[in-house]
Amino acid sequence: MAASPTSLKTPEACVADFCLIPIGTPTASVSEQIADVQRLMQKSGLSYSMHSAGTTVEGSWDDVMRLIGQAHVMLHDKGIVRIQTDIRVGSRTDKKQSFGDKVKAVQDLLGKDGT
Repeated sequence: MAASPTSLKTPEACVADFCLIPIGTPTASVSEQIADVQRLMQKSGLSYSMHSAGTTVEGSWDDVMRLIGQAHVMLHDKGIVRIQTDIRVGSRTDKKQSFGDKVKAVQDLLGKDGT
């Protein structure tokens, strides 16, 4: 018999790539809203990295999901009535690996190629 959903735990750690898109802003630019989200990330204490297509954040599942939800509430409180967020989440149990570790592994291989 399967466990009750309310008794299941969430993963200990995860890495999430997310792209939060405020919709219906006064201008086509959303850089002010993204800067607000980055300020929130900075205050969170979680490891994160902004890139051209969104932000990568790592931490416990609950902390990461809470932070993304807090970004929504913060922007709603600033008058953004609609927000679309795409999230890609990975977790693993065989070893601990940060997003920096994953990038470094590829950079090390490229270094061996001389590139």
